[in-house]
Amino acid sequence: MPPRDLELGSFTEQAPWTLAGRDLGWRAGAGARRASTRAAASALTARRRLLPPARRTVRVVAVLGAALGGWWLRDRGTPRSRAGLSRRLRRAFERLGPTYIKLGQILSAGEGLFPEELVTEFRRCRDPVPPVPFAAVERVVGEDLGAPLAEVFDRFERAPIAAASIAQVHAARLRTGEEVVVKVQRPAIARLVHQDLAVMGWLAPLLVGRIPVAALANPPALVDVFAETIAEELDFRLEADSMLDVAAVLARTGQGGLVVPRPHPTLVTRRVLVMERLDGYPWGDADALRAAGIDTVAVLTSALVAFLEGLVLFGVFHGDLHPGNLLVRPDGRVALLDFGITGRLDETKRRAFLRLVMTAAANDVRGQVAALRDLGAVRHDTDIDALVRDLGLDGPAVDPTTLSAEELTRQIREVTKALMGYGARIPKELMLFVKDLLFIDGAMATMAPDVDVLAQVATILGHLQQRHGERIAGELGLGAVTVDMAGIRGSLGMGEDEVLTHRDIQERRRVGRERPGCGGEGQGEEPEAHRPPRDAGWRHGRGNHTISTSYVNFSPH
Repeated sequence: MPPRDLELGSFTEQAPWTLAGRDLGWRAGAGARRASTRAAASALTARRRLLPPARRTVRVVAVLGAALGGWWLRDRGTPRSRAGLSRRLRRAFERLGPTYIKLGQILSAGEGLFPEELVTEFRRCRDPVPPVPFAAVERVVGEDLGAPLAEVFDRFERAPIAAASIAQVHAARLRTGEEVVVKVQRPAIARLVHQDLAVMGWLAPLLVGRIPVAALANPPALVDVFAETIAEELDFRLEADSMLDVAAVLARTGQGGLVVPRPHPTLVTRRVLVMERLDGYPWGDADALRAAGIDTVAVLTSALVAFLEGLVLFGVFHGDLHPGNLLVRPDGRVALLDFGITGRLDETKRRAFLRLVMTAAANDVRGQVAALRDLGAVRHDTDIDALVRDLGLDGPAVDPTTLSAEELTRQIREVTKALMGYGARIPKELMLFVKDLLFIDGAMATMAPDVDVLAQVATILGHLQQRHGERIAGELGLGAVTVDMAGIRGSLGMGEDEVLTHRDIQERRRVGRERPGCGGEGQGEEPEAHRPPRDAGWRHGRGNHTISTSYVNFSPH
């Protein structure tokens, strides 16, 4: 008989235990705990009259000041300006420890949201960090589970499977025989994170306009998003709760192509999370997957469909997709791991995301701008028609790769100035959404480089329309849900029969980058305050463009 908890969530059939009918004490009050955690994080980063913890402030200011000073004296105003600043900041973050390394890891996943040089440099922060001594791990597990390791585990590997800035993971076997993995929080990390958030909240406003950053990701906004994200990661009970919520969404939408490990019914605390052990092929190892007879295109498509359905229909999605958090099991199902960062939308924002996706499908520019406003990307009282006009989105489409360097620079400056005038910012949920889409976009390079991207978009939109069209139309107040693939093709300057593969997309981006004055090596740099995030989904230049963060990020520049 299949496990009874498959009705509750998308789990494996080889259940080490069942969650059906169990009293999950660690889940009680999860909603209230999550709300209080976010409120506390917001309070930490709110700039106050009093200084944050003095000793930590001095340390952070000294390290960051040395990095910025070196950039100012040696790199500023040169062709290597952004690369030099990125390198110096990455080294400073590593010196400052776990909180800043975690921030660097988030920046490294923000291709298209942050400058390319910054993303490339901070990818080095993804490397494993030195593990904490096993004695410290043993102490944390014993304190939180209320018993020595030997009373709970038959085997507990001393060397971790992985070590990260907040926690590390060990393989183990319970005394009852189940193979598990145990996520253990680093000792005293919560206190250090809280101190660092207070320092960041105090420093961030001082950096506005003083260092090159992506135009829509100013330091205070970035710190706010980071604080909310990392604060939830410090309570593994919230992570286990998110595991069950995402698993339930997958089950309700029938997306059995993805599975979630079961958290243990009783062995979950604030600092310790025991869960089912899942194995599989590394995500992105396309050669190994194909050799095993696994359809990599189907794997990628199911992941994207599940992501979109969870987002627009239920408001819950995995917010940190990257190769380390995904495995492909021998049966072709994708195992989702590490739910420390999970996107959650209230009903207003969920419907706004739904409008964003469906108005993009209908090539409705005004509807997309209105959806972005309702998500919090611009002020709630923003005049949508005026914003559309100011962004130049009400005229005929123009492919930015056809513009001269001077024309492109001028239009980028105009668009960014207009956005900043409307108080534009990137809300946490939108940033996680874009980050996940950019990850899936990058996965296409190895998983499905020669598949017609637009045909895949049409298939995915058709799935949403066929399966959920009536519900979507009702929630949006429409008579019917429409998909305007012709309009999307037109916004890209493509004919009806043309094919657009991921290789084609990369070539378009390469041509755009190599145009003189468009950020190529050795060119003078436009001040970063005038430069919008590259490939973030905004199609610049005059025209009736699809401006939303498109399903596979096929913006040609």
